[in-house]
Amino acid sequence: MAEPLSRLSALASGLDHPEGVAWAPDGNVYATGEAGQVYRIGLADGSRTQVGSSGGYGLGIAADAENNLYVCDMGVKAVVRIRPDGGADTYSRGAAEEPLTVPNFPVFDAAGNLYVSNSGGWTAHNGHIQRIDTKGHATVWSRQAAGFTNGLALSADGRFLYVVESTPPLISRIAITPDGGAGAYDVVAELPGTVPDGIAFDNQGTLYVACYAPDRIYRIPSGGKPEVLFDDWTRMSLNAPTNLAFAGPDLDRLLVASLGGYSLMSANLGVRGMPLHYPRLEA
Repeated sequence: MAEPLSRLSALASGLDHPEGVAWAPDGNVYATGEAGQVYRIGLADGSRTQVGSSGGYGLGIAADAENNLYVCDMGVKAVVRIRPDGGADTYSRGAAEEPLTVPNFPVFDAAGNLYVSNSGGWTAHNGHIQRIDTKGHATVWSRQAAGFTNGLALSADGRFLYVVESTPPLISRIAITPDGGAGAYDVVAELPGTVPDGIAFDNQGTLYVACYAPDRIYRIPSGGKPEVLFDDWTRMSLNAPTNLAFAGPDLDRLLVASLGGYSLMSANLGVRGMPLHYPRLEA
C-alpha cells in the first residue's frame, strides 16, 4: 500500500521547474532550473539562493569533494561545472567522435570518473552512456541501455551501473568490468504505463524510482518487485517528479524534484540513503 502523501512536505518553493537535486559535502542541497539556474537550498530552513547558471536548461546534477557542481545542460549540450564562487566552465561536451546532444544525468564513481547519460531522441532508442575521466576526457562507454537513457545510480559495491530507460519504461543495469569497461546488460524491473526518470539507492539496496508520469514514486527492494511508495493523482505534492537524492548528515531525508512544479519535496522514511562518491578532481 502506498504511503500517505502527508509524509511529504515542501522543503523549498519558488524554484523554476526543478529537475535535478543533489546533496553536497558543504551540507547544502542543490537543484537545477529550466532556465539554467543552479539553486543552493538550506536543509534546515528551506532558504534558497541562486548561486550560478549552467547557461541553458539544467537537468541532473552532481557534486565533487570541493563542492563544485556538475550540471547536465541539454540547452548548451554539455556538462557544465559551477564553482563555489558561482563561476561556470564547460567540463565536457562529450566524446570527440560523438558530442553530447541530450546530457541528462551525471554520477561519479569512486575513482572520479563521471558517467553521463545521453538520452537521444524520444522513442528513437539511440541513447547511450559516456564516461568522463578525471582529466575531462570523454568516451562512449555503452550503448546497451538505449531507451531514452535517463537517471543513473551506481551499486554500493561499484560493480553495476543502474540505468533508467524511459522508453520503454524499465530499469536496467550494466556490469562494470575490472578494467572499467561495460559488461553484461540485464533488465532489473519493468514499469509498464509509466515514464521513469530518476533513481537513488538507500543503504539497504532498495532502489527508489521517480516517475515523470504518472506522478508516482516506486521502491524496488533488492531482488524484489516494484512497490508504489507515493502516488499523487492530484499533482499537489508530486508534479512530474524527476530526480531523487538522499540528504542530511545521516542521509535520512529523501528529496524529490518535480519538473512540473516549483518545489522540492522531502520525506523521512526511516531509512538512510547510500552514500555517494565525492571525488577530489584536478582543476
